[in-house]
Amino acid sequence: MLKNKTPNLILFFCALCLAFLTCCFAQEQFLYDAKGKRDPFIPLVTPDGRLLKLEQEEGVAGLLLEGIIYDKHGTSCAIVNGEIVKIGDKVGEFQVLKIEEKKVIFIKEGQILEVELKKEEP
Repeated sequence: MLKNKTPNLILFFCALCLAFLTCCFAQEQFLYDAKGKRDPFIPLVTPDGRLLKLEQEEGVAGLLLEGIIYDKHGTSCAIVNGEIVKIGDKVGEFQVLKIEEKKVIFIKEGQILEVELKKEEP
């Protein structure tokens, strides 16, 4: 009589262990807080190979200064609207006149425009 109940008892014990382990190792869903920036876990390329266009933050006169690599000897460069530029390069209708430590100076039709590098907030 005990032999007939043994497979049922083993099956019950295995099911109980599986339920216990599922509860113990269950993970809660993690939600990423992008804090207003692009979520790095979302791919930039679609499955069919097209590059997704990211919404860009509007800068001064359409110029978004994203970074500066400053060199006091004059070989500085900056990242403007996602492109690396040097003195003399054009960004749209603007030409890079000067790159300083914290700003880039552009010129367009004789008008000078200074775009300062914004500090990222933590």
